[in-house]
Amino acid sequence: MSARTERHWTNWGRSVTTTPVSFAHPASTAEVVAIVAQAKAQGLPVKAYGAAHSFTPIAATDGICVRLDRMNAVLAHDPDTQRVRVQAGISLRELNPRLDALGLALPNLGDVDPQSVAGAVSTGTHGTGDRLHGISAAVVGIQLVTASGDVLDIDEQHPWFGASRVTLGALGIVTEVTLQCVPAFLLRAREEPMALPEVLDRLPELVTGHDHFEFYWFPHTEKALVKQNDRVPPGTAPRPLSRLRHTLDDEVLSNGLFEAVNRVAQRRPSWIPRINAVSGSALSAREYTAPSHEVFVSPRRVRFRESEFAMPREALSEVIAGLQSWFATSGEHVSFPIEVRFTAADDVWMSTGHERDNCYVAVHQYHRVDPTAYFSAAQDIFTAHEGRPHWGKMHTLDASYLSERYSRFDEFVAVRDELDPDRRFSNPYLDRVLG
Repeated sequence: MSARTERHWTNWGRSVTTTPVSFAHPASTAEVVAIVAQAKAQGLPVKAYGAAHSFTPIAATDGICVRLDRMNAVLAHDPDTQRVRVQAGISLRELNPRLDALGLALPNLGDVDPQSVAGAVSTGTHGTGDRLHGISAAVVGIQLVTASGDVLDIDEQHPWFGASRVTLGALGIVTEVTLQCVPAFLLRAREEPMALPEVLDRLPELVTGHDHFEFYWFPHTEKALVKQNDRVPPGTAPRPLSRLRHTLDDEVLSNGLFEAVNRVAQRRPSWIPRINAVSGSALSAREYTAPSHEVFVSPRRVRFRESEFAMPREALSEVIAGLQSWFATSGEHVSFPIEVRFTAADDVWMSTGHERDNCYVAVHQYHRVDPTAYFSAAQDIFTAHEGRPHWGKMHTLDASYLSERYSRFDEFVAVRDELDPDRRFSNPYLDRVLG
């Protein structure tokens, strides 16, 4: 077990900074047990993190800060059940090619992959798909180090299984995860510009007609980019993007030029509507076939902050109309596209998809621009439609609101009370959202 020499902890979005008493860098469950015992002996809180990719302070602590990236092993693989046991600190970026080498894949992924498995599961990270769920729904087993120092293994028969798949970091430190995988598959990706009114008019067809559908809307315009990803029959040959097209689209335009555009927009916000109109018009259609994780994941190197809410699918048109009205009257200008995705209902207690088919609307702001007014207005629109905030993305809601949005909220809090009565794993964020 080695201690880190850092003095400060900052998340990826630069929205949270803390000064922990100490840093720890364990490589095993046994070392995590020792760290929790140390925290208890010193009367300190302790929090674990993976990639620090959450925009909320969900992983922040002024006690002992535990980084899990050395816990990145694939521990076991059962070819009959297609289940894989991993250490919880392995990143999705590391895991996806390892699964592919085993002939396996996760059934669904989000659009970035630096997150640790523990972080992605504990915050309810999701992708998109009419009949699909977030990553936590693939979890069939969790190992937790509890506040008492016990190592607790929770499987599908355990009464706390529903609470364990999205823990918010409140129940203990996740050290191992068993994932139900599927055979590796290729996706045919089709991306093309489409007018926003057409997207909304065709939405039922677009969402249900594809395995994975999402769209990006450019604020201050009626321009959108739609992404339609579908599984192809076994034996289909990959047809990846050419290296030139990948470099031009995903590196030069989506990262290099987009960073430059946001720097200009920060200094000249009145230019943003024209910039967005040009950006939306400059997009061209593309189609390719590649392994699923290569299609799901895109490089995202322009730093931003994000707020995202899940709402009933039928609310989407009114939510979009509310955002359009705010853009028209507020005087605020937003350069980042708004991302819209869809998932099916699940049975995970604290998942945003719990017992409800959802649309997800994510609003972003360049990290050098204050997002407060924008995110506050968006939150008001989202909560008017029973919105549930993504646990790792910015919001200002508390337990009085959230307890009304989750039917198993009180049961989750009761599990937390039993596992962590002294709040060893708590912080101000968890105090706010759980009470």
